[in-house]
Amino acid sequence: MKRVVLGSANPHKAAEIRPLLTAARIEVVAVGEIDPDWLVEETGETLEENAAIKARAASSRTGWTAVADDTGLFVDALGGAPGVHSSRYAGAGASYADNVRKLLAALEGVAPERRTARFRTVAVVATPDGREAALDGVLEGRILEAPVGEGGFGYDPVFLVPETGRSLAELPLEEKNRRSHRALAFAALGEFLERHRGWLFEGAKSLEVRAIGR
Repeated sequence: MKRVVLGSANPHKAAEIRPLLTAARIEVVAVGEIDPDWLVEETGETLEENAAIKARAASSRTGWTAVADDTGLFVDALGGAPGVHSSRYAGAGASYADNVRKLLAALEGVAPERRTARFRTVAVVATPDGREAALDGVLEGRILEAPVGEGGFGYDPVFLVPETGRSLAELPLEEKNRRSHRALAFAALGEFLERHRGWLFEGAKSLEVRAIGR
C-alpha cells in the first residue's frame, strides 16, 4: 500500500479518514504520529483555502504526498453561519460542546422546518512538487433542538440525517462512512488517487512514525 500523511492533529478525524482511503489501497499516517508538536494556523477564508494550507504544510514537513480537509456547517436560518468558522464558532479554544451550545442558542425559537443545514467537506491532496487537487462532499440535514447520540464529534449530535431519522452521532461508524460529507469527499479523493498513483510520493522515509491515535 502507498502512504499519505494526513494534515490534521485531530484523532477523531484520522479515525474516520483511515478506512475511507483503505479501499484505494492508501495507508493514512497522521502528521501527529511523525511530529506531535505539529500545528498550522488556518487563516483561509474558505474551506478550500484552509484544507490546502494544511495539506501543503504537512507535505512540506514530511516530504510525502499529503491530504487534508476542512469542514463547515452551513445553517440556512443563520445566513450560512457558522460556515468556515465552524470549529471555532464559540471562540478560540472552544470545545465541541461550546460550539453546539452557541449554535442551539442562536437557533432558539426557530421552527423545525426552518432549521435546514448542510455539512460540506473539502478534501485536498498536495504533492511535494506542488501539484494539488480538491474534491468535496455535501450532506443535507436539519439542526435538532437538543443533542442526541453518543458517537461522532463536533456538531454530529445535533445534525439530523432526514432519510435515517437519526443524528450523525447515532449512526454506527460504518454507516456514517457511507453517508457523511467527509466520506463523500474522501471517496472522491480516493478515486482520484487511484487514477493518479504517480501523485503518491513518500520522500522522507527516515522519519519515525509513532503509534499515536491508532
